[in-house]
Amino acid sequence: MRVLLTGGAGFIGSHVADLLAEQGHTPVLLDALLPQAHAAGKAPSWLDRYEVVHGDVRDADLLDRLLPQVDTVCHQAAMVGHGVDPDDAPAYAENNDLATAVLLAAMYRSGHRELVMASSMVVYGEGRYSCTEHGVVPPPARSQADVDAGRYDLPCPQCGRDLAGELIPEDAPLEPRSTYAATKLAQEHLAVAWARATGGRVWAMRYHNVYGPRMPQNTPYAGVASIFRSSLERGEAPRVMEDGRQRRDFVHVSDVAAANVAALETPAEAGRCVPLNVCSGEVRTIGELATTLADAMDGPAPQVVGGARPGDVRHMTADPARAAELLGFRARTGFAEGIAAFATDPLRDAVG
Repeated sequence: MRVLLTGGAGFIGSHVADLLAEQGHTPVLLDALLPQAHAAGKAPSWLDRYEVVHGDVRDADLLDRLLPQVDTVCHQAAMVGHGVDPDDAPAYAENNDLATAVLLAAMYRSGHRELVMASSMVVYGEGRYSCTEHGVVPPPARSQADVDAGRYDLPCPQCGRDLAGELIPEDAPLEPRSTYAATKLAQEHLAVAWARATGGRVWAMRYHNVYGPRMPQNTPYAGVASIFRSSLERGEAPRVMEDGRQRRDFVHVSDVAAANVAALETPAEAGRCVPLNVCSGEVRTIGELATTLADAMDGPAPQVVGGARPGDVRHMTADPARAAELLGFRARTGFAEGIAAFATDPLRDAVG
């Protein structure tokens, strides 16, 4: 099948393209080549073998020309990460939400009714927690006063005991805590409305902490693994915020690509946008990531510096069961193996 792959020159998109081609499909890459991700303003050399269209998903005329030439759509284009400050909000809304709305409208005009779309774990907000006495409870928002005082664990809203982080299922409450998170949830809502109105089928792929070759570097839009590696390459100790015990699920980009291809080959239920956690199923801490990467790179030991960035959450770990049931997807790259390889994986050219 021919697949229109938006954001195809990006970190995840390029790996989806490679796996599609490897399995006999033809990816058509559409990418705006935004300077936040592409320092040279052009597609990386590893995409030379593909058809790459330099254009914007918000360009309805361009989509009207491209969509009749393909069989289905994989929507990876997005502005990601924490960003710089709230002044980023219009750019996030334009690149994530407006772009998705334009794409969905163009798909309606062209008769396409199947979409695989990148979403994110950030739609869950603070995550899922339980109290030894009160069971699963809604976590309170962390106060800046508690963070400043080094009180990072969340208290039970009923008794004040520290809450324990739990695996998050896809039906958990959605409470975005950052601009990026708000735009990713809005993308899902747009897809839900479109699917209901058209009988369309959508998979919303809620990525957890993705890492691996071709990650962006030296940019506020990069992930924590890339930030730690950049520090180590400069001979500096990775700076670990809070106490280093915040829990995450780190999933290798090759596994994320496999999940997307499985979704492209497996129709979702008609009239629905079905969310899926795309994760490794391994619970690790930020401190473990920093230490494992420092050891692999023979670098200085991490420094725990406290504090937290706006929008950071305490624990965010995923239940992988639904993706296994509906797509047969299970991550294959273990944490130790993946991080050891990441120590020398090629990254994107530094931005800025």
